[in-house]
Amino acid sequence: MFDISWLQIILANLALLAGACLQGVAGYGIGTLSAPLLFLISPILLPAPLILNATLLTILMLIRNRGSVEIRQVRFAIGGGFIGVLLAGVTLTLISPKGFELMFGALILLGVGLSVVGLKPRLNARNSMIAGAASTYMGTITAVGGPPIALIYQNEKGPLVRANMSAFFLVASVFSLMTLALSGYLGRSQAALFIATFPGVLTGFWLSGKLVNRLPFDGLRPVILGIAGVAGLAALIRGLIYL
Repeated sequence: MFDISWLQIILANLALLAGACLQGVAGYGIGTLSAPLLFLISPILLPAPLILNATLLTILMLIRNRGSVEIRQVRFAIGGGFIGVLLAGVTLTLISPKGFELMFGALILLGVGLSVVGLKPRLNARNSMIAGAASTYMGTITAVGGPPIALIYQNEKGPLVRANMSAFFLVASVFSLMTLALSGYLGRSQAALFIATFPGVLTGFWLSGKLVNRLPFDGLRPVILGIAGVAGLAALIRGLIYL
């Protein structure tokens, strides 16, 4: 088993609670918020334990928002996700643990950049495939796959966003977990970390149901991106120091 303290487990549950609550309200966010915090708590909490938790959350969200799913829209993103996960699998087989930290940091900062540049691509088949590939590639390696797919849904209504993004994230998470297992990044230790931290996700999801029409997501956005940026920079520095 990994060397991790009870304090770190408690902090990880709190980080997942915050991320799950955010995603329950906005449609995405568990990766963008929780992954940087988990990395700062302990890098061993990424990516597999977080993706397992994200899979649980997307199942719960899909059940809650099932009436708003538009399968015809999300299928193109899923197709792109298949391409993205293949590229992620190749990447994971080639990089070292320290190379993983460099990749994690770079992709986190890329995700932050995508969230702040103000791009507003249309929701169409081509853009959905591109966003799906980028989201699944980033999500498999870092557990932060939200920013690319969120760009094409930023002008859509809340229920559609939460439903369609949950459907996409569920399939993408399954792709990612299969790739991580084949690459040696998912085993008993990662499953044990998931078991120790999923209560945070359940609590956050429950809380999101109380706050879905009250939480000012736009006001929290700079804080979330700031946390992600700091963690991404920290990962880059760690990777460069120990390279």
